[in-house]
Amino acid sequence: MLESLAQDGLVGMLSHLLFIVITWQVLQSLNFDEWFKKHKVMEARIFLILITITIGSTVSNFFLDFLNWSQQLLYMFS
Repeated sequence: MLESLAQDGLVGMLSHLLFIVITWQVLQSLNFDEWFKKHKVMEARIFLILITITIGSTVSNFFLDFLNWSQQLLYMFS
C-alpha cells in the first residue's frame, strides 16, 4: 500500500518535471522580445518561467489523470 503511494508520488514528480522541461524547450523557440519593454529582461524571464510551469503542470496533470482513469477501467470489467 505504502509502496504504491510512493510509486505514484515518484511518477507524478517525474511527469511534472518532464513536461516542464519539454514546455521550456518549446517556449524557447518563440520570440517574446516584442511583448516586453526594453530593459525588463528579469521580468520577461520570470514570466517565461511561470508560463512554463503552468503549461507543463497542466499537461502533466492531464497525463496523470488519463493514466489513472485507464487503470480504473479495469474495475468495469471485473
